[in-house]
Amino acid sequence: MASSSAATLEDVPSMDLMTELLRRMKCASKPDKRLILIGPPGSGKGTQSPIIKDEFCLCHLATGDMLRAAVAAKTPLGVKAKEAMDKGQLVSDDLVVGIIDEAIKKPSCQKGFILDGFPRTVVQAQKLDEMLEKQGVKVDKVLNFAIDDAILEERITGRWIHPSSGRTYHTKFAPPKTPGVDDVTGEHLIQRKDDTAAVLKSRLDAFHKQTEPVISYYKQKGVVADLHAEKPPKEVTVEVEKVLS
Repeated sequence: MASSSAATLEDVPSMDLMTELLRRMKCASKPDKRLILIGPPGSGKGTQSPIIKDEFCLCHLATGDMLRAAVAAKTPLGVKAKEAMDKGQLVSDDLVVGIIDEAIKKPSCQKGFILDGFPRTVVQAQKLDEMLEKQGVKVDKVLNFAIDDAILEERITGRWIHPSSGRTYHTKFAPPKTPGVDDVTGEHLIQRKDDTAAVLKSRLDAFHKQTEPVISYYKQKGVVADLHAEKPPKEVTVEVEKVLS
């Protein structure tokens, strides 16, 4: 493995090598952090995770993407996961934890990781903790993106999109000049299937039922930080940095 990657390094532009080297030197002094982001859909996890990732030199582990990557790469765990998916079954918790276990051994995860979308249940949280314990580490912080359902509903069901350009509007926070119409082209705006009240309600129900107990589980371990996720993104970033500093 080493020889092939060394050969390809010669082909990497010097600027890229220097940038990566500087990044690693800057990262060397950062404390290790293993973080879990928990929050309902629309609570802003996706906005904050790239900021946290860059600030603390962590790798971002989105379990859905990792599963797809493992399946595509035909890793032993990926092959097992594909068998389950082909049968229309859910991929087992042990498999997902195994894939996380493999991922966090990569150099990009040396300083720690951000887990997003996992664990969704207390059993998953326990399995994750057992796996980390074997490596002699633990979850440092669980960032709880706490937000009222009513605010989320307003946030999400108010989103409208111009399909061909991807321009987004919000009926309350960033309305188009003419309701339901794109400012630039005058074409009709649409709402994503996931952004309707009915879909949101079922996703929120699942979140409260399955995932809220995960927050309680980590509260008992004293690692949960509650964020005011209804605030504007910049203010949430400030809160996150305070919690993690």
